[in-house]
Amino acid sequence: MTSKEKTLAHLNSLCKNTLMETLDIKYIDFGNDYLVATMPVTSKVYQPDGILNGGASMALAESVGSPASMLAVDPEKFMVRGIAFTANHVRSVKSGKITATATIIHKGRTTHLIEIKITDDLGKLVSHCKLTNIILPKK
Repeated sequence: MTSKEKTLAHLNSLCKNTLMETLDIKYIDFGNDYLVATMPVTSKVYQPDGILNGGASMALAESVGSPASMLAVDPEKFMVRGIAFTANHVRSVKSGKITATATIIHKGRTTHLIEIKITDDLGKLVSHCKLTNIILPKK
């Protein structure tokens, strides 16, 4: 198993008994300044009229945005917390899978600004999100 496979396996193991497990979010790729995760679009993430609930998209976005910062800091010394979040939903989805790509666009000592683009199976933009994370020292 490569180092990348181990890191992804570790990230996915952290999802046990969490919202990420409930929503079936899976981490599938990462690099120096990005992290990618997927989530199936099924009835459990629908709003009443049978399309993807924006709140589920936001949960996916935060679930990929915060770990993107965690991969960029020393987890023995620091913890990451989201402090501000915005989302623009531009397309509805009824089925398939959505993919969230979180990219660090500012990596400061105390804050990270993360851009998260969520796309559908055809690569079309579903939601565009921004997340600000604060980097706190562990006590």
